[in-house]
Amino acid sequence: MSRRHDLAARHAAILGSVREVGEVDVTALAAAHGVTPQTIRKDLNRLAERSLLARVHGGAAIGSGIANLLYDERRRLAADAKAQIGAAAARLIPEGASLFINIGTTTEAVARHLAHHHKLMVITNNLNVVDQLAGRSGISVIAVGGEVRASDRAVVGALAHQFLDNFRVDYALIGASGLSLDGDLLDFDPDEVQVSRSIIRNAREVILVADASKIGRAAPLRIAGIEALRHFVTDRIDAKDLRTRIISAGINLIETG
Repeated sequence: MSRRHDLAARHAAILGSVREVGEVDVTALAAAHGVTPQTIRKDLNRLAERSLLARVHGGAAIGSGIANLLYDERRRLAADAKAQIGAAAARLIPEGASLFINIGTTTEAVARHLAHHHKLMVITNNLNVVDQLAGRSGISVIAVGGEVRASDRAVVGALAHQFLDNFRVDYALIGASGLSLDGDLLDFDPDEVQVSRSIIRNAREVILVADASKIGRAAPLRIAGIEALRHFVTDRIDAKDLRTRIISAGINLIETG
């Protein structure tokens, strides 16, 4: 096998690991591939230069480039669990409510189950949600203004979170890339994090929707702690300490699985 083929295969394997677990460690990668940590650092730097991952202290995390390219693929992952989460979360939203919905494949699943609600006002930075709900009888849809990210059709950036500060709504319906075992909501993209924080700040109650694959998943940016939540809808929580922390915080935990 040629050295170039070796390198390509290792890069593909590293990206596969990042996609699976969210964050990888230099020492562990070196041991797994039988090369030196210095070689792995060079690999990670090259992949970061191509915007395929993001360098973090001691390793690398999934970057916004590859994350966005995988958006359609993420819709298919845990699709049944997301559908059940979507139905359960939609039942928390009463008729006549106002709510924010942020970007995410699970929040889109909730939006599908809101389609037959009445007298809703929905403010969203997710143009996929706009497509789902705009024109539905009894639902008023307001699209957040700002820069549209073509890969997943999220509206992000400074204009987006300034726009959100004009509202004070009943519910914030949010997703996250990860939920740490310490109870932190995590994400990869700084612009997305700023929008999510604005959504949380301007809502009376916050509903987090996330399937079990997000629990314990690492990401470099903190959105908020679980104390910001009123409800958490998931398919299951296997981490007993996190479950205890959520219940102790007075959060309404709904497990659909």
